[in-house]
Amino acid sequence: MSEAIVIRAHGGPEVLLPEPVEVGAPGPGELRLRQTAIGVNFHDVYVRQGLYRTLALPGIPGIEGVGVVEEAGPGVTGFAPGDRVACLTLRYGGYATHRLLPAELAVRVPDGLDDRVVAATFLKGLTVQMLVDRVHRLQAGQTVLVHAAAGGVGQLLSQWARRIGATVIGTVGSEDKARVAREAGCEHVILYRQEDFVARVREITRGRGVDVAYDAVGRDTFSGSLDCLAPRGHLVNYGQASGPVEPLDISRLGARSGTVSRPAIVHYVAERGELEAMSAALFGALSAGWLRPGPAREFPLGCAADAHRWLESRAATGSTLLRP
Repeated sequence: MSEAIVIRAHGGPEVLLPEPVEVGAPGPGELRLRQTAIGVNFHDVYVRQGLYRTLALPGIPGIEGVGVVEEAGPGVTGFAPGDRVACLTLRYGGYATHRLLPAELAVRVPDGLDDRVVAATFLKGLTVQMLVDRVHRLQAGQTVLVHAAAGGVGQLLSQWARRIGATVIGTVGSEDKARVAREAGCEHVILYRQEDFVARVREITRGRGVDVAYDAVGRDTFSGSLDCLAPRGHLVNYGQASGPVEPLDISRLGARSGTVSRPAIVHYVAERGELEAMSAALFGALSAGWLRPGPAREFPLGCAADAHRWLESRAATGSTLLRP
């Protein structure tokens, strides 16, 4: 038997309740995992709320985690009991002590990387690569705007952009978060509750604007992010922490010949070769030490509701984990 968090109805954090579930033996092409660390993301919040109707109820949420292979099903090659693996999947099932997983979705974790570090960075690190290398090919000398720069993705994105040689402007909600953002590589930090971030970006860039704005906040910042773009600038909206973005009058982009993207990481790792290449790059950056995730806030699996409350409080910096 496994313990899992099962959602039986959409709602607040209180709907995240632990239940015993039967896992069973792996079928053809499957692995049975004993999970050691589980990433908690805003995607999970949207699923719980019903904003994303991608998990059939009753269902077990959670899209990423790290675990140890207990058993490999018929036909599986490349994995054996005892292997440490990471996974990212919209088939869900992550909030559990044990789970079955298609082997094609698993990636070996190199020796020397802690399970908690990998679980705290796997989805976020793959997302950052998507943002700076595939959605917008970031180049040295460009200027970027990173909203929520003290968050889990924001910190990694700021570090990666700075590593490339970009000038990073970050927005945060407090002085404590400003310190975190600066440590992550933001050359300029804007406290958006105290000043108009659009005006401040124009001041910092001497009226030119930014080459790319990375916006995971959504409704509250989307319009302002458009106004921050330089000519031929690119707004990448990859989340909606403040709510869905209002419909866009596309003619508005004509003012600066701007572009808008709404990428989802699952489409960038759908091919096995891409998943392996991006995972290898992430693990290499972590092993080399230039990509440094901040401390993760950890909760026992049975306290998943508290983990969601913490994430939604907007006080969180870094990553949030569940420990089975």
